[in-house]
Amino acid sequence: MFGLGTPELLFIMLVVLLLFGGKKIPELMKGLGKGVRSFKDGMNGVDAEDKPKEDEKEQQ
Repeated sequence: MFGLGTPELLFIMLVVLLLFGGKKIPELMKGLGKGVRSFKDGMNGVDAEDKPKEDEKEQQ
């Protein structure tokens, strides 16, 4: 995973815990999850918009 081993991941988690505190981390992860979901929905919407155009080209 991106060339990161267990010690590196533990160090990153420790730094995040120290910077934001235990109470803020669930809120940050919830926001991150909503952002990723919104991005995926947006990408699926772009794909859905492209398909009718391709179908119209095939019919002509």
